[in-house]
Order: sequence, then structure tokens, then C-alpha cells
Amino acid sequence: MPTKPALGAIAGLGITRMSRDPIGSALSLAAEAVVLACKDAGLEKDDLDGLLINAGIGDSGVSLRLQTALGLRDLGLCNHMNAAGSTTGQMVQYASMAIGAGLCEAVACVFADAPLRAGVSAGAAYGGRAAGARPQGFASLEAHYGQFGANTAYALAARRHMALYGTTSDQLGAIAVSNRKWAAMNPRAIYRTPITLADYHASRWICEPFHVLDCTMVNNGAVAVVVTSPERARALRQPPVYVVGIGQGHPGNPRRAGYENEVNSGAQKAGRTAFAMAGVTPADVDVCELYDCYTYTTLVSLEDYGFCKKGEGGGFVSDGKLEPGGSLPTNTGGGQLSSYYMWGMTPLSEAVIQTRGQGGERQAQKHDVVLVSTQGGILDFHSTLVLSPHASLH
Repeated sequence: MPTKPALGAIAGLGITRMSRDPIGSALSLAAEAVVLACKDAGLEKDDLDGLLINAGIGDSGVSLRLQTALGLRDLGLCNHMNAAGSTTGQMVQYASMAIGAGLCEAVACVFADAPLRAGVSAGAAYGGRAAGARPQGFASLEAHYGQFGANTAYALAARRHMALYGTTSDQLGAIAVSNRKWAAMNPRAIYRTPITLADYHASRWICEPFHVLDCTMVNNGAVAVVVTSPERARALRQPPVYVVGIGQGHPGNPRRAGYENEVNSGAQKAGRTAFAMAGVTPADVDVCELYDCYTYTTLVSLEDYGFCKKGEGGGFVSDGKLEPGGSLPTNTGGGQLSSYYMWGMTPLSEAVIQTRGQGGERQAQKHDVVLVSTQGGILDFHSTLVLSPHASLH
């Protein structure tokens, strides 16, 4: 249980409509999410004196112009950040630190993206923005060998885990099935129809060993949170969600023989730091909200946080403990695989809901310690948060 004072508190949560159809520009969605988060907290937008922005890949249309779009004046903190999928955890960290240093009092952290357009496939819309300049020199070798984008890179990582530890497709499928069980209880989830392991195996291949049900969706939407001090949060509308542990881990991957980054993520370092700060261990965690762009990401993250030994993740996830009623409720809103894909805001938003005890049908009975894992790149960049409804339990 947390033994040290909270570093900050999340007082407001704003979630726009999530859709695979056009629902507005990313800029308008970002503004809407910030306004919703302020309303949730019982604040006016003019109460904000900090703004941290994360806007996905490429030119999404969201930038520092969001301050002007919101009509915010005289901010003490404003930044457009991109540390890939780990940005959400880092935004909460930097907001908490800035508030603790007296630089500001209420900081909105927002992610927004609207890559999907009428008549354009998800792969073309999202992948096209990420393409950028053609790699040159040594960096071009992966493409020459057929490795394009995140799907192939994560598939190779999963294959490496299979080769080293005997991990199976059934075990990856168990994660997809578990997520969908949770999503069926989440009104905001995009995919709520239950699936079986047979459905998983029958779904089309993307890049072996990944089926389409191993891979995150892409959708339009935005999520924002308002971070403030623990003292101020207690006077606001919602139950405070205290930030009791923070950690980052960025191992660096030279993509050379002799390195095993594909089976050892930054969650190892980030988790150790966050757990030590909170005064907890993996055994104290009640709920896990993990970045799950692929089923494999969930499996390797659970290993790297220390819930099981390296190489034992397959067996760990396949016995139902992640599912509703299981001993380690994980991705209780359906995760990125089934609910919605808002980078690290997907696990954080559900963590706020669970920590508050507002999950309704899917609420975890015990939620004193909630782990949030955000990561980006190909397991390259990692940020971890430990949240609790208690500022300190001792």
C-alpha cells in the first residue's frame, strides 16, 4: 500500500465520443475533452494555468494553438509533447512536479487524434501519416527485408518470445478474449461483441503470429485529465485519484545482435521506480491498466513489472486471472484492443474510473492500488503511474 504522500492528484476526466467515423477535427476534439475534464472536476476552463498536449503521429492538426482555441490566458506551463505512447504518463508526471514546485495549480493533459476519414482505410490513414521521409543508409535495411511499421516489428518481438520461452498463440488469444469480456461491460467501447478463442484463431492474419484480434484498432476521439494538488483535489467535485508513484524507463535499442529489447521492455526500470516511490510491490496491485497496442505488449509488460518471471507470461495470462472475476483485473475497459485507441490515455482514463470506484458493472471490487502502464516505440519508451484513492495508507 502507498506509504508516502501523493505527488499530485487527478481531479477531472474528459472523454469525447469515440468513433471510427469522422466526428470533427483533432483540434476540436482536444478542446472538447479539456472542457469536459474541467466540468467533471467542477472547474471552469479559466481555472487552468497549465496545458500539456499530445497529438499522435505526424501532422494531426493539434498543436500549441490549442491554448488559443480554448481561450486560455497567462498559463504558467504549456508544452506540446511527444514521447510516443509513453507521453500520457510523462504528462501526468511533469504536471505533478510543476504543481509541487509552485509553477501552476491546475494542469490539463490531453491527447487527441482524428486520423480516420470517409473513404480511406484505417491502415492508409494512420500509416500514411507515420511514413515520413524514406529511411537512408543502415536505417533502410529493415524495410529492404520487409519490415514495415509497427505490426511487423511487434510481430518479430512476439516471435522472439515464442522462440525463447515457448509462448503460444492460444496464450496471446487469451488476452484478446479477456479484453473483449471487459469491453462488453463498457458503454464507450467500440468493440463489445464477445469473442471466443476459436473466433480469435479464425480472424484474418496481419503479420504472423498476429491476427487482426491481436492488434489495436484506430479511431477518432480525445481524452483529457486535470491534474492538481492533493489538497485542492479534495475540495473539488470528484473523488481524488492520487498519484503515488511515477517512473520512466527508456532502455535504448540499437537493433543489433546481442540485445534482447524485444523481450525486455522499459517497464522493468519504470516499474521499479514507481513501485519504490509508492512503497508497494506487484503483489499489492489490485488492478492493471496496461498499454496494449498488441496482445504481446500486455504479456511482456506483466513479466517486466514482476507479476511473473521472465518467460512465464504465457502461462500467467492463460488461466483467466485477467478476466472479470479474476485475481488480477487487467484492462478493465477493454483496452486498446477493444475499447478505443487513445495512446496512453486509454489505460489512464480507465484507471481513473476504476480508482474512483465508478466502473459500474465492470468495477473491480478492490482498487486501492491501480497500475497504469504507458509505452511507445517498439517497447522503447515507458512511463508508469501508480494511482490510489488514498493519499497515504500509513
